[in-house]
Amino acid sequence: MTSGNITEAEQAVLDEIEEKDVDFLRLQFTDILGTVKNVSVPARQAEKAFSEGIYFDGSSIEGFVRIQESDMRLVPDPDTFAILPWRQKEGSAAARMICDVYNTSTGEPFEGDPRRVLKNALERAEDLGYEVNAAPEPEFFLFEEDEEGRATTKTNDAGGYFDLAPKDLASDVRRDIIYGLEDMGFEIEASHHEVAEGQHEINFEYDDALATADNVATFRTVVRAIAAQHDLHATFMPKPIPKINGSGMHTHFSLFEDGENAFHDEDDEFNLSDEAHSFLAGILEHAPAITAVANPTVNSYKRLVPGYEAPVYVAWSDRNRSALIRKPAARTPAASRVELRSPDPSCNPYLAFAVMIHAGLDGIEKDLECPDPVRENIYEFDEQKREEYGIETLPSNLGEAVQALEEDEAIYSALGEHVAPKFVEAKSQEFEEYLVDVSQWELDRYLETF
Repeated sequence: MTSGNITEAEQAVLDEIEEKDVDFLRLQFTDILGTVKNVSVPARQAEKAFSEGIYFDGSSIEGFVRIQESDMRLVPDPDTFAILPWRQKEGSAAARMICDVYNTSTGEPFEGDPRRVLKNALERAEDLGYEVNAAPEPEFFLFEEDEEGRATTKTNDAGGYFDLAPKDLASDVRRDIIYGLEDMGFEIEASHHEVAEGQHEINFEYDDALATADNVATFRTVVRAIAAQHDLHATFMPKPIPKINGSGMHTHFSLFEDGENAFHDEDDEFNLSDEAHSFLAGILEHAPAITAVANPTVNSYKRLVPGYEAPVYVAWSDRNRSALIRKPAARTPAASRVELRSPDPSCNPYLAFAVMIHAGLDGIEKDLECPDPVRENIYEFDEQKREEYGIETLPSNLGEAVQALEEDEAIYSALGEHVAPKFVEAKSQEFEEYLVDVSQWELDRYLETF
């Protein structure tokens, strides 16, 4: 039974708050750069949050509004309610809900809210008759902290790909992270030690794209919080250590139509439908612009270099991992999907998913023709052979990627009139600051030489 204008789903949250003795709610959202923001309210304010929203100053949030337009409103999504596992262990229960941001002057959803940007992409898919499913594979490093609790780049293990203890000393940390994620409703598919020392991967099950983006934001928060309980620092920085593999976030997509996987075709050589081929072609077409959003930091491009298993070549394959897009083997028709291998976990998941979906849908709407797959190892190609195959490379730095974004009308407009210029402004400034900085590498190499 509900009270007032409270929906059944919202009432279920109110009941659980009372049952679990929750004392505080963290109302979460993200800024344009993907940083999770949080407004804490006493749990007794939950009904008000549902019926009226919670007001906050949007002028202090990266890329939101100008100071004269500062009043914003958070409206929690009851489907995202979850108890924070680490607070339970401390003797008091706290919970979080992910919120949509509304403009108080108009009462409409705020177009600068990254979650709104993704919803716009999903509405475009829905207009075409599709539901979008996604599954990411986020990687991260665990580093020791120094005596003052600050992060170092010293790993706490010497493990390698799929290693077991004693080399993989972080297996207990991963176990606690998985328990924490499962407590918050995640369905964990697998976890393992990655290629580099101190590097790990935890995969969670397919879900609709909005829930998956919410999960990525939650995942980063949970990993950091539980790592800190072990006196470790978890980082999703793409390339924290030079000359070893960086951290990626390979992302799998599929479209469903009337409950059936629209990407599957039993009669196709690759078991991919015409829609899947066109979706794939759309991502390849817009890959340079997507890179600005899916690889949004200066450091991202230290990972996107040949020789460290990172995909830099704009091609697709059904057999090897050297291409930008891979068609993974599928055990069932429902599992047919395409995997974009370039994104990294520093991205804003809402914006990254949005531009990938828009790119794929653009391919479907324009009936783009998919090129043939490249079944050879592109890492072994020289420049002449890549030219013969028509294989281009991704932007080599953030500046090039931002320029590609500005020149790609379809992807730029996918971010919306508010987010696109704000994002470009922030990333252009970041790249300019990098260009005028003097690194320790330069000092070590040149200071005493010249």
